[in-house]
Parts: sequence; structure tokens; C-alpha cells
Amino acid sequence: MDLMKLQNGSDIRGVAVEGVEGEAVNLTPQIAKQIGCAFVSWLEKKSGTVASALKIGVGRDSRISGPALADGLIDGIISAGATVVDCGMATTPAMFMSIVFADTDFDGSCMITASHLPFNRNGIKFFDADGGLEHDDITEILNLAGLLNPAKAFAPVDKVDLIDIYATYLRQKICEGIGSDSEPLKGLHIVVDSGNGASGFFAEKILKPLGADISGSQFLEPDGNFPNHIPNPENKEAMAAIQSAVLKNKADLGLIFDTDVDRMSAVLSDGSEVNRDSIIAMISAILAPDYPGSTIITDSVTSDRLTYFLEDVLGLKHLCYMRGYKNVINKQKELNAQGIAAPLAMETSGHGALKDNFFLDDGAFLAVKLVIALAKAAKDGKKLDSLIEKLPPLVEEGEYRFKISGDDFKDYGKKVLEEFKKRAQDKGYLLPKTYEGVRISFKEGDAQGWMLLRLSLHDPVMPLNIEGARKGDLSKLVEIAKELTDGFDRLDRSCLK
Repeated sequence: MDLMKLQNGSDIRGVAVEGVEGEAVNLTPQIAKQIGCAFVSWLEKKSGTVASALKIGVGRDSRISGPALADGLIDGIISAGATVVDCGMATTPAMFMSIVFADTDFDGSCMITASHLPFNRNGIKFFDADGGLEHDDITEILNLAGLLNPAKAFAPVDKVDLIDIYATYLRQKICEGIGSDSEPLKGLHIVVDSGNGASGFFAEKILKPLGADISGSQFLEPDGNFPNHIPNPENKEAMAAIQSAVLKNKADLGLIFDTDVDRMSAVLSDGSEVNRDSIIAMISAILAPDYPGSTIITDSVTSDRLTYFLEDVLGLKHLCYMRGYKNVINKQKELNAQGIAAPLAMETSGHGALKDNFFLDDGAFLAVKLVIALAKAAKDGKKLDSLIEKLPPLVEEGEYRFKISGDDFKDYGKKVLEEFKKRAQDKGYLLPKTYEGVRISFKEGDAQGWMLLRLSLHDPVMPLNIEGARKGDLSKLVEIAKELTDGFDRLDRSCLK
């Protein structure tokens, strides 16, 4: 089997469960064993530490294929001569923190997860002391794994309740942030929707011990069949579920996480969604007093209204960068290394990394920030939504995905972008600086808003995002988009009709 087909950017992703038509299993316990052995060799080479001196943690989310893949990965690590610790049910951020915590002090760690993908998928994410591995690191590991056939090895495997250690750490952060260690959340009603992923601990081990009322929290029990809804803050059904729970239970705040808890979104007491632009705006508003004039880094599809809020309301700078959570985080690290304060890098998907949390995209840590802000607002007789009351509301938006036919879709897509930009320039449209695709802002005139045409990294697709600033602007901007994309023979624009 060509193991390189398992690479998905800086992660490994594959089909791990039989029975779904048209999807053959390509991530098995045996392959996980080979990958585990290869990871030890990679870590040995990078760290300069012999395998016998390395200690590596293995965790997993709630997926039904997790235990078998964990066993395979553990066997591979043992066969390579390293010590392995089974962390059981864990989260992706907790697995990185297992390298930081003195109680664990791992040299590397592996998290078995496929984030929000369907139940039959699974994957592996890796960490070392520098954070999550990069694309080239995964390529090296998979190339090496394809050459290995590790023998069965026997060695004792210690277990640790990593989530208990991690929950203690997050509880301490809340107490420090509020300035009290005696039930600082008493009087607050917060509901959590875990979608049967790995985030149920946030309600039971963090909020409840600190005095919060968590009644109405739902789907906290891990279940890799995901019987209620996909654990994904961007999923409409999932968001509707947490909105309903907040309103039904008259809660002060609702929190929703993805399967492995590196993403989150929220719902306010009136049922309003706090996701995409608004979750970035809220976290930025929380950070702004401590980082005046700093730079907030986002992916490319954030709105002009977010730029207005960050720059004109909060007095911050907005760097609208590229899609991909590793891209925004790496840019954040780069700026801070240059002495430019960049406290937050966040995608509209809910991935958010904080400078004061090891540049780690951690949904639970972001939730901690929201909970602290909620407690402080309540103490002052305010509501959490006061933080973003000056963020202009979303009026109209649409995403249109143009399929590219034929071969060499990347070369063709680049030519489309070049011509699209030229046509926009000839029309005199405003073209702000972009790091991905071509963006047009419409500040005045009959149609106001913005559009962004870009090329998918992996698929023969060109997504077009459009947002209208006023009622009726979206349809006008769609007509402009039709004109600017007319005549490209390999571009299927039927979605614009």
C-alpha cells in the first residue's frame, strides 16, 4: 500500500472502518504499528536522543477504531525501543501539553483522531517539544514507515489519566483569571455539547467543580458512532443543537467542541451563535487590553466587518492571511519571533492559538478565556455579548464552489486568478493585499461588501466567498462575480445560477 496517500497536510488521515460503500480501509493497526516505529526513528534523529531514552505518549478520541489503532501504534513504538505511556481518552491539545506537564514530561506524543470527519475515518497527529509536526515531517515518517515491518515486541505499558492532569491545569487558569479559588463560577449556568466526542470532561471536570450549573449539557458520553450529530462547531445541525440547549435551559453560555477539542464555538444567552468572525472578534476583545496595538492573524475568508471591529473598534491590527491552521499559527510564531506582538492566530473554523498558551490551537483553552470573561462580566452586571456589541452584524453571505474539469487544475486555477484580478483592476475595483487568492472590497456604490476567489490546496475546486454589507447586496455582488468569471471553459459556475 502507498502510505503517502495517508498524508493530509501535517496530519495522517485514512479510512479505518469497513462497511461504507466505496471506501476501502487503508489505515489499519498494522499500518499504525509501522507508523509508530517510524515516529520513534524520526524523533530519535531530530532530538539526538537514543530510542531507549525516549518516552512517548499515545492518546485517542472517541472513534470506534481508536483502541485498535492505539494498540498498533503502541506496539510500533515499543518495537523501536522507546518507552510508551497509554493516555487513553484524550484531546489533541492535551497530548501536546503532556510534553509540557512535569507529571508526564514526554519527549513526543501521538493523538489518534480525524477531527470532525465521519465515524469510519481516523488519523494520527504528532507532537514534539516544538509543537505539531510539519508537512515535510509527516512525509518523512510515512516514507520510513513504508519500509518497516516491525517485529512483535513485549514491554510493560504504563497508563496515565492525562485528562485529569489537564483538567486540573485548566481549572487553575480559571481561578487565576477570576481571582478566586472558591467556586468562582457559582451562579453561572453553562451548558456543554460534546457531540459524543472527547470534550465531556470540560463540563464534568472543570465547570462543575468550580461551581457552575451544567444542567442541560448534552451528548457528553464518548461514542464514536456520533449518534446525535457530528462533533463540529461549523456543522449547522450541531450548532442548532447547542442553541436549543441554551434557550431551553436559560443558560448564560453554551460551549460546543469538535471531536478532539482543538476547535470550539459558543452560543450566547439569547441563542446567538458566536462562531466564525464573531468568535475571533470575542477572543480578540478579551485579549485587547493586555495586548494594545497588537496583530490578530486570521485565515483569508474573514470578513471586512471583522477588520473594522479589530482595527477601528479595538485599535488592533488585522493580518488576513491564508487558510490552514498551521499556516496562521506559523505566521504567528514568525511575527512574535520578530518582536511583533501577535497574541492570537485564529481560523473561522474555530482553530485558535494563543501566544500565552504555547501557540497551541486549543478549544478548551479558548473556552476557559470565554468562561473567565463571562464571570467578570457578570460581576460587573454585564453580559458577555457586550464585548462584541460594536461588531457589525452579518447580513448576507454565500459560498460558491466552482469545479475545474481536466488535468493540471492548479495551473489552470492560477490562470483564472490572474485574469480575474486583471478584470477587477480594469473595472477599478478595490483590491486589498491578499496572501491567498484575489479579494475585492466594495466600499461604496450600488453594491457593498466583499468577495474572495481562491484555489483549493488539494481539490480541483475554486471557492468563491461573497458577503453583502446590506440587504440585497449579495445578489448584486453575485452578478459582478458572474461577469468577472465569464468565459472560463473549464470552470463550472452552475452554482451561481
